[in-house]
Amino acid sequence: MSVKPFVDRSFVPLSGRLAVLTSATLLAFTVAAAEVDVSKLPPAATKKVDFGKEIKPLLEKSCFKCHGPEKQKGKLRLDSREAALKGSENGEVIIPGNSAKSILIHNIARLDEDSAMPPEGKADPLTKEEVGLLRAWIDQGAKWE
Repeated sequence: MSVKPFVDRSFVPLSGRLAVLTSATLLAFTVAAAEVDVSKLPPAATKKVDFGKEIKPLLEKSCFKCHGPEKQKGKLRLDSREAALKGSENGEVIIPGNSAKSILIHNIARLDEDSAMPPEGKADPLTKEEVGLLRAWIDQGAKWE
């Protein structure tokens, strides 16, 4: 006579639960990003943008305090092209050639107050003109020259 051991198949180890929770959280962020109404974005500037004169100073003023060489909140660094294109712990934030799909633009345009950048008290919100410059820069390839 063989005895079969009792196996509780309803038990999910903590690591399994954590994986499910992490996956659900990432999915929620992805869905939230997908639900942004890009028709509310300020229009991209129509001129050729100069990174050194217009974009770099804007990033320094509004972003580097939290996403620069000394601190990288969310593992996002915006002081080099390589780091910026790598993105954050949640993935890409700049899609060269497509500002409307770039999370950076969604956040600085404050389309979703929960992910608005810069956060209140850290720096002044960007103006529509500044968002337009950043959109044009991304649409023009997000070049660091």
